[in-house]
This record gives sequence, structure tokens and C-alpha cells, in this order.
Amino acid sequence: MGSILDLLNSDLGQTLISGTSKQLGQDKNKTASALSAAIPLILGGMKNNTNTSSGASGLLSALGNQSHSGDVLDNLGSILGGSNIDQNVLQDGAGIIGHVFDGKEQHVAQAVSKSSGMDMSAAMDILKVAAPIVMGYLGKQTRQQGISNQNDIGSLLEGMLGGENQSKQQQSLVGNLLDSNGDGSVIDDVAGMLLNSGGNKSGIGGLLGGLFGK
Repeated sequence: MGSILDLLNSDLGQTLISGTSKQLGQDKNKTASALSAAIPLILGGMKNNTNTSSGASGLLSALGNQSHSGDVLDNLGSILGGSNIDQNVLQDGAGIIGHVFDGKEQHVAQAVSKSSGMDMSAAMDILKVAAPIVMGYLGKQTRQQGISNQNDIGSLLEGMLGGENQSKQQQSLVGNLLDSNGDGSVIDDVAGMLLNSGGNKSGIGGLLGGLFGK
């Protein structure tokens, strides 16, 4: 199974980076760094949620929605190529991250901001853009593989995160963020870990490094 990061290590990845950079008025390198942080954090949050039967059921139900069938991947150029990012995509993204991070998406955005050098507003927009793309890819994979239960969706997410060890590490990062009180210390630690993950040539760090040409 190819991961979302393998998929993005293509023309699609460059479309995502360049289009998002242009739409948000941000430097391309900062945009790439922000996406490098946002994608695994979103996946880690989803993997955390699938550890319970209700969380897995909720995710599978959302993935069954036609809006998460994978069409967003085919239309990425038009979504990011106009004068403004498609508002339906941003609204969908806001709903996804609100659910995945249980209302504490501000903490996650702070970590993305610190690790990439973007301001908070732009980091939040990065999360909103990345979330529907992750959901679109997941939705496409669940349809192709006939995934319909907690174990299978958990295994799919684990594979996308680079295996069991990388998956547990990413879930731990997300857990620390969501359990923090927002005072900055935990957020600084997580941001540092995200920055250092680029040097990890196995699992998520190596895949993200290849994805964004770092």
C-alpha cells in the first residue's frame, strides 16, 4: 500500500505546496515545513481516535461521506489555483480538525507555527487545507481496500505513519498537545520534535523529507 506521503511525493505534492503557499501568501519553504508538521499530526490524532470503537466508527462513518471519496485529490489544482481557496474545503477542514483534536486545535496550530515559522493564523489554515486531503486519501483507500472495522482502519493509519513505532510516537505527540494547558512549554517541546523529525531517515521523518525535498 502506498502511503499518502508517497502519493504526495509527486506532482500533487508540488501542487499542494505551491498552491497553498500562493493562497496564504507564505514562503514556499515555510509552507512545506508547516505541511510536514500538520499531516503527521492529523494522522496521529486520527490514530488516537481509532483506539476506541466509537472513535473508529465515527471516522469510518465520516470517510463514507462522498465528500471524502478522494475527489479532492483530483481537483487540487482548481481548489488551490484560483484567487481564493475553496471555502467548502476550508469549512470541511475546520470541522475535521475540530473533531480530531477535540476542540484543542489551537494547541496543534501553535506547534505547527513554531516548527515552521508561520504565524498562528496561517498555521491554522494549513491544518484546514491538509485535513480534507488526508481524509480524501483515507476515504479512497477504505473504498479500494474494503475497510470497514476498527482494526483495519487502525492498521491503515499505522502504515501511513510509518509503522508501529512511528505511529506510537506521533500519537504521543498529539496526546501531549491535547493534554497541555496551552502555556507553551509542551508546545515548544513538540515543535522541537517536529523540527528534528526531518533528520529521521526511517518512518515519518524520512518520508516527509522525501516528500518536500528536504
